[in-house]
Amino acid sequence: MSRLQSWQAFLVPKLRRVAEFLTAQGITMAGNLVYGLLCVRLLPVADYAKFVVVFGIQGTLVVLMDIGITGSMIPLVGERINDRQLIADYVASLRQLAQVLFAVMVPVTAIVYPLFVRNRQWSWPVVAAMVAIVLASTWFSRVSSAYGSVLIIQRDRGRWYRAQMISSLGTLALLLIFWRAHWLNAFSAILINVAGIVSIALTYFLRARHLLGVRGVASAEKRAAIIHLTLPSAPGVIFYALQGQLGLLLITIFGRTAAVAGVGALGRLGQIFALFSQSNPLLVEPYFAKLERSRLRSHYLGALAGLGAVGASTVILARMYPGVFLWVLGPKYAGFHVEVQLVMLSGALGLLSGLMASVNGSRRFVYYWQNVTTIVVTVIVQACFIWKTDLSTVRGVLWLSVATSIGGLCVNTLCALYGFARGPRRIKGLDYSTEGL
Repeated sequence: MSRLQSWQAFLVPKLRRVAEFLTAQGITMAGNLVYGLLCVRLLPVADYAKFVVVFGIQGTLVVLMDIGITGSMIPLVGERINDRQLIADYVASLRQLAQVLFAVMVPVTAIVYPLFVRNRQWSWPVVAAMVAIVLASTWFSRVSSAYGSVLIIQRDRGRWYRAQMISSLGTLALLLIFWRAHWLNAFSAILINVAGIVSIALTYFLRARHLLGVRGVASAEKRAAIIHLTLPSAPGVIFYALQGQLGLLLITIFGRTAAVAGVGALGRLGQIFALFSQSNPLLVEPYFAKLERSRLRSHYLGALAGLGAVGASTVILARMYPGVFLWVLGPKYAGFHVEVQLVMLSGALGLLSGLMASVNGSRRFVYYWQNVTTIVVTVIVQACFIWKTDLSTVRGVLWLSVATSIGGLCVNTLCALYGFARGPRRIKGLDYSTEGL
């Protein structure tokens, strides 16, 4: 085989896979983005504030209920993707751990959520309905994440894409139907979104069960391996899940309803980075997990350079033409010229940090000192902002997000440098004989 044919055989399947991913995720992201922006434009400010708070808290609970255990499946399975019993056993062990976490999460949410929104002057039936919706959507999001990992490991990307696209386009169609029928309000918009989450979870669950074809058996050994791998990252994950919503928490408690809706509306613009960040578990982690050591550094730097160019271009566009982004949000949010630039900057920094975290995790560049450093840096940054900045305003919250993103990027960079210098963490009981590193 000639060198040209060899390169073609190597590149064509990968390019085809990337094209499929970009097409499917482009459709999915477009549907989700249009859905969110329609909610921004069509819902009254007070109703959209409810939408923002529900899914802001739900995002935090999803992270707290998982604390990284789902992401451990890909590095733990490694190259043994054909051992379906092993994968099923890990899924069963993950399910047991998730059930324990959810049992803890339910009473905590029922107590904390009403305190969180007590100054919004929402009636207790409204708050109770919100709590129920948050818990249900959190559980189905966890199901989607766990069983979606099985599809990724088994390389059933077509079904993974399809479920996302059907959910995205289906919820968008329902939103338009409800709007035309004059049924659209805060709770109908929220429930339509939850229906999309449930749809994806059930699709992944049924497909994963079909692909594996065996019943998983949870074991103490598998649970220990999952905990051992995720434990160094768990404190940082928990900390970031809580402090990541600090801005929303402060502005919900102290700010006006319009400010809560403004933070949520601008956050919708940050979803333009979702196409790239969603590629991390699907393409980035599996690719870097099995990449040879000799090629790791150059591919790592190449991925960072490419993604950095995308983020920088978006920030420059927002600075030069902020009106383009504000037109999308509609007249209720037309005054956020500086704010839209801050959102794009925070999103670009988060994009790079997320890529580094995914690559570091796939190579097991996870260490206990990493979490201590993350917490210390973040606490210092946020303490300075709480002391010096008015975090009841939209702009103050966005500056906090930018500063926090810079701190996270710095810690992930240190973690990568340490990993290259000292090597990955060794997990007791795993076979390293065929490992790329």
